[in-house]
Amino acid sequence: MCRFAVAALAGIAALPCFAQNPPPEIVTDRPDVTESGVVVPLGSLQFENGFAWTRDHGRDTLDLSETLIRLGLWRRTEIRFVTPNYISATDGRPDPSGFDDVGVSVKHQLGPLPGRFDLAVIVGASLPTGAHDVSTHAFDPFLKFGWSRDLADGWSLGGMQSLFYATEDGRRNPTWEPTFYLEREITKRPDAFVEYAGDYPRTGGARQLLHCGAAYRPTPRHQVDFHFGFGLSHAAPNRFFAAGYSFRIDGLFGAGRQPRQ
Repeated sequence: MCRFAVAALAGIAALPCFAQNPPPEIVTDRPDVTESGVVVPLGSLQFENGFAWTRDHGRDTLDLSETLIRLGLWRRTEIRFVTPNYISATDGRPDPSGFDDVGVSVKHQLGPLPGRFDLAVIVGASLPTGAHDVSTHAFDPFLKFGWSRDLADGWSLGGMQSLFYATEDGRRNPTWEPTFYLEREITKRPDAFVEYAGDYPRTGGARQLLHCGAAYRPTPRHQVDFHFGFGLSHAAPNRFFAAGYSFRIDGLFGAGRQPRQ
């Protein structure tokens, strides 16, 4: 009887079982302008939220909630929704206010590539759903290529090349947006970055920014951030300050369970 019990227990132990893998640490597309070179895990739903106060040539505005929703549909592909952001003047001026347009896009991760590079492409468009004085009243497509590379001693660098077919006053004004950042992991949970970002429209002056900030992850699925910046060119905003909170929900539609050998 004892021999049979031992054999049965050994057979059960030899069967493959399923266990939840430790979740990967949250990677967001904020607070820097540059989008990350990776997607959210398969079956994960990630919410990235924040607010921003901007001083732009004497005008003060508040934007919130700056929410980006990311859903991992395949191992290297996610679908993304930018919810309507509310824009409000805070200086008493009769500036346009209200909800702006919704954005929908798909992000596909092409890396990791040789040389420890991560690369992702984002294709999407904004939809004319916003308030009359805020919306562009057109479908505005965009294309982004974001990349990153880990360096030694907690350093990393990355950048993005983007093209926006924005509508201004009823006319297309294509805009090229290059970005570049340098990031340092301070300890395992916090990191800080400095970034250059510029908008170069076909008509109108270039908007160039110097951008700095930090993020802190109290748990693998949660992140808080703050960042600030100021303009480097006349057409850019004078300065801005922003903060945000992001979190991720894992294991949707049964994803995330792997056989343990």
